[in-house]
Amino acid sequence: TYKGVEKVDGEDYYVEKEGERGAFYCVLDVGLSRTSAGARVFGVLKGAVDGGLDIPHSNKRFPGYNAETSDYDAAAHRARILGSHVSNYMQQLLEEDNDAYKRQFAAYLKEGIMPDMLEGVYTSAHAAIRADPSPAVKKVKAADYKPKSYKKQRMSLAQKKGRVAQKKAAF
Repeated sequence: TYKGVEKVDGEDYYVEKEGERGAFYCVLDVGLSRTSAGARVFGVLKGAVDGGLDIPHSNKRFPGYNAETSDYDAAAHRARILGSHVSNYMQQLLEEDNDAYKRQFAAYLKEGIMPDMLEGVYTSAHAAIRADPSPAVKKVKAADYKPKSYKKQRMSLAQKKGRVAQKKAAF
């Protein structure tokens, strides 16, 4: 099995063949999503490559790449992976508009997460995924569970005639 990157560092990583079997090879199909530099689809690509998948790619679309100098700053990409931009926004909102901060980050506040703790949260999440990558067990729904239907209930013929009579009487 291919373990991928053990520690998040933002460095460019390519899977190399170990033994007789190669890593799972796949190609990124972005579909209709925009492929501008720093787009979320490239975050997904980086996560998949760091996870051990063999995906042909270039670091030109990753955060931290400077097109003018053709340099890739792995530290800037690492900061982005570990949520420094979210932490900075949380700090800015906390200083400028406390109500907006409470509204925007209510779930974080409920968990007791402050802006300076965010990198640790992301690091522990990565460690938990590495420890057990299997998806979480879905909750079993009750046998009598019926999803809410927003479709208008169909009226019987008697109900339709009664409704017409009611409208005629009101007219």
